[in-house]
Amino acid sequence: MTEAEVKEIFVAAGAIMEGHFLLTSGLHSPMYVEKFNVLQHPESTEKLCKALAEQFMNEKIQTVVGPMTGGILLAHEVGKALGTRAIFTERENGRMTFKRGFSLQPGERVLIVEDIVTTGGSVKEVIDVVRENGGVPVAVGMLVDRSGGKVSFGDVPYYALLHLDVVTYEPKACPLCEKGTPMTKRGRTGK
Repeated sequence: MTEAEVKEIFVAAGAIMEGHFLLTSGLHSPMYVEKFNVLQHPESTEKLCKALAEQFMNEKIQTVVGPMTGGILLAHEVGKALGTRAIFTERENGRMTFKRGFSLQPGERVLIVEDIVTTGGSVKEVIDVVRENGGVPVAVGMLVDRSGGKVSFGDVPYYALLHLDVVTYEPKACPLCEKGTPMTKRGRTGK
């Protein structure tokens, strides 16, 4: 699947939005990618996840891990395509962790999946959880890298289906705030 085909799926679903957005990272941006406009369609989700899984077919992945919430859907579909199990992390007392009896065997080869990455903070937390639990983070697969290629996961390589170079601003230096452009928090209008 080409980047143009991936972008068309996002555009057709109305997932790429323009305005003034507060991102999960705390940064502001004139563009937001609402992944759930795509992920609400199982056929599109399956197609994207199969394309992502194809990149890791030869990596001997044993488990796919995604962070809650969107990462659960991705882990499930990528795991299905790779023929592996799929688990997820979630926050407990502000810290990413495995719950629900999920665990890894020492040396277990793990693919970490994420939907949209801007700073990579959540993915870095998942990498840490995988390592703390004895797993080996083999790679990171993501639907969209909106960092403009600036994100890094240290020694863990990554692959994105779609690359966007979207400008972000620290709140104190946001020209959209200076203009008085109304803000939408994380893609949801009104609140």
